[in-house]
Amino acid sequence: MNTLIVTVGLALVGYLATYLNGVRLAQRQARLARVNLQLSDFYGPLFALMEANSRTYDSFSERYARPDGRDPFDHDIPPTEHELAEWRTWATTVFIPNIQAMRDVVVTKADLLIEQEMPAALLQLCAHVSGYEITAARWAQGRYEEHLSVVSFPGRELRDYTRERFTRLKKEQAVLLGQTATEGRRPRLLGRP
Repeated sequence: MNTLIVTVGLALVGYLATYLNGVRLAQRQARLARVNLQLSDFYGPLFALMEANSRTYDSFSERYARPDGRDPFDHDIPPTEHELAEWRTWATTVFIPNIQAMRDVVVTKADLLIEQEMPAALLQLCAHVSGYEITAARWAQGRYEEHLSVVSFPGRELRDYTRERFTRLKKEQAVLLGQTATEGRRPRLLGRP
């Protein structure tokens, strides 16, 4: 009788351990799938667009810098007509499409946010884009009295936000994949450390 009780007890413990391990693995897989989706559909595109936009703006600012090194919109002397025409070209060709793409990521993929509420930098981004859309519409009509959005771009806040969240999710992804910090994304070969 004792043998039967021990056998049944061991079988139950084994079943329970297998069940709990299966639940843990399923939760880990679900978390990995969510992190992958957050990286591929939200934070990855947002980070890439933000970095591209920042670097392009830095190039514009460097190219059209005043003698003191500041860009034409961050200066006591107003921009010249040539500088304003160049700004309209850069804005309509590069900056506005980039920020519209960022806004579209935020609006269509907000369910992938890490936070429970929409961060202020993302709300500011959406408002900034709307402000530029009206400015660009005026440019299309030949009206050039305004050259900036009525809402300022949350540059530093948005850059810090996207970089920190992207980096955090990449680290979590590595942990979920069982990679160490030194391994990074390097593929492991069988039989090799």
